[in-house]
Amino acid sequence: MPDSTTILGNGLVLIGSAIWVMLPAYLPNNIAALTGGGMPVDLGKNWSDGKRILGDGKTIRGFAGGVAAGVLIGAIQVHAEMSGYVPWFPSHTMWAVILLSFGSLSGDMVKSFFKRRRGIDRGGEWLLVDQYDFVAGALLLTLAGDPGWVFNTFSLPLLAAILVLTPLLHRTVNIIGYKVGLKKVPW
Repeated sequence: MPDSTTILGNGLVLIGSAIWVMLPAYLPNNIAALTGGGMPVDLGKNWSDGKRILGDGKTIRGFAGGVAAGVLIGAIQVHAEMSGYVPWFPSHTMWAVILLSFGSLSGDMVKSFFKRRRGIDRGGEWLLVDQYDFVAGALLLTLAGDPGWVFNTFSLPLLAAILVLTPLLHRTVNIIGYKVGLKKVPW
């Protein structure tokens, strides 16, 4: 039976691995908020229900900035992995990094589309959906575009860790953003 030090060490590696593998998906939303503004992705158009397709919070500049940041951090990770600096974490491919980054913001936009349909205004909270939209988008797009990498990388314990950590990290980052004045709401 493993001792408590081994269990704790394995748990910390699992948590670190979850954050490491998802960093190209976690980072884009935050950077999109920082780099956003300007022309909205939906070009200010309404859907057939008369409501905005996505709203002013989803901008072309924010999308581009977020995806670029996710790809940049992923490229740094790939370099670190290939150089042997992080042998205990799962390895990325550049294609997986691109898919994770693009999928993250795509999942967020799909959620925004449905929030508008439900009558939830920009900044309004949609419990759980707001915490998992970008993860679902990132994983689904990556699964569609690079299934071999997904099946070789994501074990059930790693997926479970991601599902537990994501809302905690999401809320923590949003509270910090709210307290420093980068967000209007803490969610």
